[in-house]
Amino acid sequence: MTSAGESKRINDLFYEGLAQIACPLSPENIEQLTLYVVQLRKWNRRINLIARKTGIVDIVERHFLDSLTLVPFLPATGKKGEILLDVGTGAGFPGLVLAVTRPDLLVILVEPRLKRVSFLRHIVRCLHLENVKIINARLEESDILTNRKVDWVTCRALAEPGIFLGMVEPWLQRGTRALLMLGPEQEKRLTSELPDHCSVEMRREIRLPWSGRPRFLYAVTRTNSTEE
Repeated sequence: MTSAGESKRINDLFYEGLAQIACPLSPENIEQLTLYVVQLRKWNRRINLIARKTGIVDIVERHFLDSLTLVPFLPATGKKGEILLDVGTGAGFPGLVLAVTRPDLLVILVEPRLKRVSFLRHIVRCLHLENVKIINARLEESDILTNRKVDWVTCRALAEPGIFLGMVEPWLQRGTRALLMLGPEQEKRLTSELPDHCSVEMRREIRLPWSGRPRFLYAVTRTNSTEE
């Protein structure tokens, strides 16, 4: 497939898939995400970003549309300065995808693997994003975020829900909402692993458009949390 043909197919897939998950984006956003997919496929031939044999339809659905299912949890307030922290972002899922759709949101990507960080920096340059900060470290190794106010913290396939909530407990104590992206088995575990001091603020169930794969999305807060 030619480069132009590949881009058109990806673009068409976004329009179709976004309609099915009820997530309208501007043509400019879709062009940015299309370029992101093209660059991901190109870089993936050299470094391990996603499974090598993943086809275009699966890439758009599993990684991009899946990330965009969090958009309803991030209501646009019209004010700048709100922060989303994405822990172990890998190739930018979900944080970098969300940064494209929300230029008013500061998105902090934490990723310890240098090759993936190089890819993330490349995408930020290609898409001319000014609302992304990349930290090349593990969460527990980074002092930059220790006392920083964060509005949302999320991850994708980094750890089981109970473990993840324990990792981000310092932020939950300051009023941060944890956004969880779960499959059916992980949702069952969340029910038994949810700490007593945490509560579910919002839950959304969705099926991805072509595979029909179910996703369970949660916003979790700390009961009686205090903001600094």
